[in-house]
Amino acid sequence: MAATQVIRSEWTKIRSVASTVWTLSLAVVVTVALGMLISALTKNQFGDMPTRERLSFDPTFVSFAGMTLGQLALVVFGVLVVSNEYSTGMIRTSLAAVPRRGAFLAGKVAVATGLALVVGMATSFAAFFLGQAMLGPLRTTLGEPGVLRAVIGGGLYMALIAMFSMGVAVMLRSPMLSLGILMPFFFLISNILGNVSATRKAGQFLPDQAGSRIMQVVPRVGDGTPYGPWGGLGIMVLWVIAALIGGYALLRKRDA
Repeated sequence: MAATQVIRSEWTKIRSVASTVWTLSLAVVVTVALGMLISALTKNQFGDMPTRERLSFDPTFVSFAGMTLGQLALVVFGVLVVSNEYSTGMIRTSLAAVPRRGAFLAGKVAVATGLALVVGMATSFAAFFLGQAMLGPLRTTLGEPGVLRAVIGGGLYMALIAMFSMGVAVMLRSPMLSLGILMPFFFLISNILGNVSATRKAGQFLPDQAGSRIMQVVPRVGDGTPYGPWGGLGIMVLWVIAALIGGYALLRKRDA
């Protein structure tokens, strides 16, 4: 099957599954709504913040406060794109139609990543503009140094979260197992490891901890992170590549 036919086939699969459409919609709503809420609360409480927090105040990053929950919807999207075929048995038909497993995986990842990137960019810009509206006099603009990079980075971050989840789902095949590992990891474990002093140095190299640096414009006072915004995104890209390589290696060896 030609590459264009593989891509067209994968697009049809994604478009026809309602759950994938709902998860992307949820990612937009949760990220934007929570970002607006946190931005409004921050504006009202800014005067009561400690001096240290006011010196580190980052209006751009505040508007992305909803990303913590919004990224979970991208995790679900990435897992469902892959594991739906395993849970329904469609994977046998798909691999019979596209025997070259590398082409099969590449087509699926390309289509899903493209969709996640479009949704991620739209979400990132919407979260920024609406969050800044809530911040009022504390707001910033796209013309300020580093702000446009952070907003574009937010869209890239969401797409990379989906790609990483796809790689893990290919390795594990089971939607329940994949979500049972990824959801607690991104929602709890990573945050704990990244904020506890004993594990902070290791935690800052986890995919979400490193990748989220791209959305920050103002560094926190006393921040000792050994990489910058693009360096953090680069670390996340390495995690994504490792997950996809692991998924491809297992896909080649295993039966459908």
